[in-house]
Amino acid sequence: MPYDPNDERWREYHVTPRYLAGSTFTGDPAIRPLLDAGWNLTHDEMGNAYVNAPDQTVRLGYLPEGDDDALWKITGYSDPFTMPRWLVTYQDSTPTEIVQGFTTALAAAYAEGPNSYLYYGNSELAALDVGTPLAAAGWSHRYGAADVSFESPDGLAEVHLRRDHLDHAVEMTGRKERWLTLAGPRGNRWYATASSFTPEGLVAAMNTALTDPAPVIRYGDDLRRLPPQATAIPVRPPVPTPLDVRRALAANARSTMAPSPADARLFIPAPRPPSAPQTPRPGHSR
Repeated sequence: MPYDPNDERWREYHVTPRYLAGSTFTGDPAIRPLLDAGWNLTHDEMGNAYVNAPDQTVRLGYLPEGDDDALWKITGYSDPFTMPRWLVTYQDSTPTEIVQGFTTALAAAYAEGPNSYLYYGNSELAALDVGTPLAAAGWSHRYGAADVSFESPDGLAEVHLRRDHLDHAVEMTGRKERWLTLAGPRGNRWYATASSFTPEGLVAAMNTALTDPAPVIRYGDDLRRLPPQATAIPVRPPVPTPLDVRRALAANARSTMAPSPADARLFIPAPRPPSAPQTPRPGHSR
């Protein structure tokens, strides 16, 4: 079916809160901050994408054909030939803009040096500092025997910090995590995780991206996937300026039948449908 700009499927909407907006089903916006910083991009024959820091100490995988429902896996290495020092994952329904907030912070941390992107993690006392973006957004918090939990005002997003000992090798398999984010109504949740040694600044960046109040853009065709608790407001087209009006009148006066180049085509890819629900991995209930 040809693209029609007046078709409701392509009408733009502002969606809030962003953690209920769902994925855009393209990794480009979240990968772009790393490519702009000079990182290297490769693909495999399955269509998965891999982005590596110049010194190979940080790696990102965008894995639509991965082995589980973690679409994004990001790892940091003290030595590129050893087990990762930290692991961050985002499930395939995570709003792409939230991953983009993290990769933007990661690119900046990498430019600052190893202390920013490799170290200073795993401190229980850091929970309050890392939770500052959550507190600033009005989230409540609770200290339990097993974890510290934060909850959004609408009750539809949570962040948990485990307080018990975790085996590092198990964490690097993705079966356990120090930090767990859950967002969405029950039965339609996405998750994100961060392991124990994830630098506190990067975990704070995850929470900052999660609580950003700015709306995100979705299209009319995306609205059927939104939970009922999300708000979608049509984006009004910009009001034409007097100069715009004069230009339009002049163009119409010259010709109303201006030919188009024979090879000009407007192509907008159809949105990728969401993946089927998958069985959560062991660990926290997701």
